[in-house]
Amino acid sequence: MRIVIAIDSFKGSLTSYEAGNSIADGIRSAMPDANITIRPLADGGEGTVAALTAGNNGIIKNITVTGPVGRPVKSMYGILNSNGSSTAVIEMAKAAGITLVPADFPADMRNPLYTTTYGVGELIKDAINEGCRDFIIGIGGSATNDGGIGMLQALGFGMLDDNGRQVPFGAIGLKNLKNITTDNALPELSECTFRIACDVTNPLCGASGCSAVFGPQKGATPQMIADMDTWLTHYADIAGDIAGMTSGNADACFPGSGAAGGLGFAFHTFLNASLESGTHIILEAINLREYIRTADIVVTGEGRLDSQTVMGKAPAGVAAIAKEYGIPVIAFCGCASDDAGVCNDNGIDAFFPILTGITTLEEAMSPDTARLNASVTAKQVFRLIKALS
Repeated sequence: MRIVIAIDSFKGSLTSYEAGNSIADGIRSAMPDANITIRPLADGGEGTVAALTAGNNGIIKNITVTGPVGRPVKSMYGILNSNGSSTAVIEMAKAAGITLVPADFPADMRNPLYTTTYGVGELIKDAINEGCRDFIIGIGGSATNDGGIGMLQALGFGMLDDNGRQVPFGAIGLKNLKNITTDNALPELSECTFRIACDVTNPLCGASGCSAVFGPQKGATPQMIADMDTWLTHYADIAGDIAGMTSGNADACFPGSGAAGGLGFAFHTFLNASLESGTHIILEAINLREYIRTADIVVTGEGRLDSQTVMGKAPAGVAAIAKEYGIPVIAFCGCASDDAGVCNDNGIDAFFPILTGITTLEEAMSPDTARLNASVTAKQVFRLIKALS
C-alpha cells in the first residue's frame, strides 16, 4: 500500500516532520510492508522555513538581525538549491514577529508606533548576498504597522523626511515621510522574484485596513489607529508619485496590502511581489501533487481540526489534491471541535483525534506524549484498514 503523509505541525507540540514520522511509525506497526512517503507541510506561517528546508534538502542559515523593538535578535532562514538557482524561504515573524516583543518590555517598546520591519530587510539582503534570487516569504504574526518602510530601508531605499534624512523606525516614521528614493536600493533586487504567503485580503487603509483591524492586538490605542491610518494613506500617495517607480503596483486597496501592518503593500509596490495563498505556495513548493497522484491513501491533519480548517488551511489543500485523483483522505489531529464535521464535506473522509485518555493540556502537548499518541492512534486506524482490505 502506498501512503503519503502530509500533515501540518501540531503547534507548540510537534513539527510537521515529527508528527509525520510518529504517524508513519504507527502505520508500520500495523502494515510493515507499507510504502510510506512523508512530505512536510505548512501554510506560510510558523514552521514554513523548517518544513520547506527539510522537505527540499535545503540548509538553514542562522543570522542576527534587528528585531521589532530595535534590539538584535537571533533569526534564521532557509536556502533551497535546485537546477542551479537558490531560493530563500523566510518567515517575517523570525525578525519582526509579535512573539519577539516580550510582555515584560516597557510599554513604549510594545508599541506599533516604534516596532520595525528592518530585520526582514536584513534577512533578504543576507540571502541576496548568499546568491538567492527567488524568495518565498511568509508574513503572518507581525508586531509592526510601519507599512514595510523598515524593510525597505534595510534594502537601501530612502525613506526621507524634509531634511533628506531617513525617518525613524516604526509607524512614527511615516508621520515625517516626505520622499522615497530608489537610487541606493540594492541593484540585485531587479533580478529577484518574491512570492508572499499572504492569507488575508485587507487593504492598507480604512475601516478594514491594517491599523484598524490588526493595530489593537499590537498595542494601538484608538488615537494611534487614526494617526497611523492617516500616515499610511499619505505613504501610499507618495509611493504612487515617486520618480523611478515603474512597477505600477502602488495600490493601497490591493487585496493583502494591509497584511503584516502594511508589509504586503511594500512587497507588492516596491518589489513587484505576488501575494498568494500560503497553502498554495507550500503545496507547490513541495511538489505534493506528484507524490499524491500514485498514492492509495493520503494522511493529513493539524493540531486542531475545526471549521476554519476548510478555509484555505493546509490540510484542506492536501485533501483537495487527493480528491482530484479519487484517493481516500484520513486526518489526525490533537483535538477536533464540535464543527469539525465540515471537514468531511471538504475532502477529509475521516478524522481521528489522537488523545487516548483524560489528561491536562500541558500533558497532552508534551512532545513525547503527542508522538506516542499519534503513533498509537495511527496503528489502530491502519489495523482496521488492513482488516477490511
